[in-house]
Amino acid sequence: MVHIREVTEVDDEVVAAVARLLPQLSRSAPAPTAEAVGAIATSPVTRLLLAVDDGGTVVGTLTLAVFPIPSGVRAWIEDVITDEAARGQGVGAALTHRALELAREAGARTVDLTSRPAREAANRLYRRLGFQLRETNVYRIDLD
Repeated sequence: MVHIREVTEVDDEVVAAVARLLPQLSRSAPAPTAEAVGAIATSPVTRLLLAVDDGGTVVGTLTLAVFPIPSGVRAWIEDVITDEAARGQGVGAALTHRALELAREAGARTVDLTSRPAREAANRLYRRLGFQLRETNVYRIDLD
C-alpha cells in the first residue's frame, strides 16, 4: 500500500528522496539542493507530492503546478517519478489521482502533462487514467 503526502516542510529525508529519485527520470538534471526543494514545497503555484510505502520509504514523487492565466486556471503535472523497485505497484497512478484532485479543488478545468515516447509504461498509465494525446507542438529554448 502506498500513501500520498504533500510536502509543506522540507527536511533532509525529503531532499535525499528527491535526489535519489530524480536520476531515474533525468540523467542530466543536477541533484536539487534543499533550497530548491523547499522553493517547490512552499511556492503558491506548486505542490510537491511524495508516495510513501508502508515501511516509510519514499517510492515516488510528482510536482503539480497550478496557476491563473487570462483563459482560466492551468494545471500541469511535472516530474512524475516512480522508484524502479516500486514500478507496477500503482505508485504513479496514486500520485496522479491525488494531483488531479488537487487541481480540481484549485479550479482547473484541465490538467496537462508531457511524457517522452520512450517512457512506454508511463504513457500507458496516462492513457489508462483518461489523458488524451493532444495535437500540439512543444517548443523549448535553452537559456544557458
